[in-house]
Amino acid sequence: MDKETGVSAGPRLRRSLTLWDLILYGAIVLQPVAPMSVFGALSDRGRGHVVTAILIAMVAMLFTAMSYGRMARAYPSAGSAFTYVAQEIHPSIGYVTGWSFVMDYIVNPLICTIWCAVQAHEFAPGIPVWGWKVFFAVAFTLLNLQGIKTSARVNAGLTIGMSAVVIVVFVTAIRYILGHPHSDPRFFTRPFYDPQTFTWGNLFGCTSIAVLSYIGFDAISTLSEEAENPRRNILLATVLTCVVIGFLSAAEVYIGQLVWPASQPFPNPDTAYVWAAARTWAPLFKILGLTLIVANFGSGMGAHIGAARLLYGMGRSNALPKSFFGAIDPKHQVPRNNVLVVGAIALILSQLRSADGSFLLTYERGVELLNYGALIAFMGVNAAALARYFLRVDHKSLGELVRNALSNLIPPMLGLVICFFLWLNLSRSAKIVGSIWMLAGILFGVWKTRGFREQLSFEVPPE
Repeated sequence: MDKETGVSAGPRLRRSLTLWDLILYGAIVLQPVAPMSVFGALSDRGRGHVVTAILIAMVAMLFTAMSYGRMARAYPSAGSAFTYVAQEIHPSIGYVTGWSFVMDYIVNPLICTIWCAVQAHEFAPGIPVWGWKVFFAVAFTLLNLQGIKTSARVNAGLTIGMSAVVIVVFVTAIRYILGHPHSDPRFFTRPFYDPQTFTWGNLFGCTSIAVLSYIGFDAISTLSEEAENPRRNILLATVLTCVVIGFLSAAEVYIGQLVWPASQPFPNPDTAYVWAAARTWAPLFKILGLTLIVANFGSGMGAHIGAARLLYGMGRSNALPKSFFGAIDPKHQVPRNNVLVVGAIALILSQLRSADGSFLLTYERGVELLNYGALIAFMGVNAAALARYFLRVDHKSLGELVRNALSNLIPPMLGLVICFFLWLNLSRSAKIVGSIWMLAGILFGVWKTRGFREQLSFEVPPE
């Protein structure tokens, strides 16, 4: 322990990530092609109106993104949500928040392993699905063991590749739309608003799904200890990632609805966007399918990084066994044990089968569990931002109170209410399984910290 700084003097995470690295990391976790895989479900639920739902969802998630960025200024720590809530509210509530996020981050690489394996099997059926699962789980682990800059370079390469495909999709779609003129003056505005199918229920039902496609921006905050100037860059990267992905997603679904109007049923709703893209240029059916594999590969690898850093933050604070989870590999300066644990969990759980021989955990079930953990953590971070920047501030005048309310009360309060509303609308099965996970973690936390009476350490490393 360094007597002057108050932090341990052993191997530490390396501050090497620039603002651009952080934005690329957030973009790859959220995916530049994020709305494409759920386009069919969004279109069906919203009876069109996917563009409007995506934009509303972006505004909703920006409130939570602002809370993350502000808390990262105060605590540039790898513990992320766990550290924020434990410091500002109570260590026990912080532990619950951190444990819910552990489920979110562990499930994310798991479901990406499953999705990539199933899709890759379509391209190369000679390799069984279980073989592809082994391949992707091992690939995530080995790449993340090489150090954070290696992961950042891989993120940059994946983002460039996906962006190139997105550009091709835009070019072919614009050519197709201009080559098929329409006399209806409302043709170009119908994706935003169609009076024949619009209802508030359809719109908000579609928005509740669209909001979930933004889950992942929070992963940027788990890299606070590896970021240059984290008090500035984490906030900027989090907000900018939400805005960039939001407008890009809106543009993607806009041209998708122009090419394939909501009134026309899709051959397969799960691959709706692929069918729409293929209408503009037939080879895009395979090209876009391969791109979605790449997107999920990058998202899974990014979530794997986040899970390892979150476990490291909890281990270093003694909420989990410190000697194992709080250790850093001195060569690559990564939490190697945690990377291996997350990879092993993804590998083992993806191979579990039910009595009839089918795989026990499907992609759809995994997504529901991911949302359960993420939304609890989002509520915790918004509550922490509300406590630190509004409730604990001494307002000397009415004008100061009003100004502070506009910037530090309303945004986190809206973020908290929105996330709670979305959590209430999760499926019953997700709530049951998620609650079992939470109960097991809380019981372990009570035992580990002797009823949360032991002092947890929250070291914030030097910048």
